[in-house]
Amino acid sequence: MAEKTAFELVSPERLLASLDAEMVVVPGADGNFGALKGHAPLISTLRPGVIDVYETRPTVSRRIFVGGGFVEVTPDRCTVLAKEAIPVEELDRAAVEQEVKDCSEDLADAKTDHERAAAAQALAVARAKLEALRG
Repeated sequence: MAEKTAFELVSPERLLASLDAEMVVVPGADGNFGALKGHAPLISTLRPGVIDVYETRPTVSRRIFVGGGFVEVTPDRCTVLAKEAIPVEELDRAAVEQEVKDCSEDLADAKTDHERAAAAQALAVARAKLEALRG
């Protein structure tokens, strides 16, 4: 049996996970990476995407959408501080499709650089949710 690393996922609303896992695959800013017991220390920003938790490999036991945030990995722990976190099975396809439509309209209607940047970020998160439902 493989050694396990402690995994915690915290969002502003709640603690979504606190468990031991063989591996956690995280959507880092520069690409996905796996955190295992003994991983070199690392801090990274997260891009919108899905965290795959492998409590026992090779099966994914949990899939959690994150809308960005930070991850800290140490040899014994993987801690995610997410701006938004939702178990993939709780995402509603119709609501996410409406969110994509609304964010696209907001981006088209944006008048300032700040409004365009905020709308583009919201659209990227909504599209990542839709992709999470496909995968």
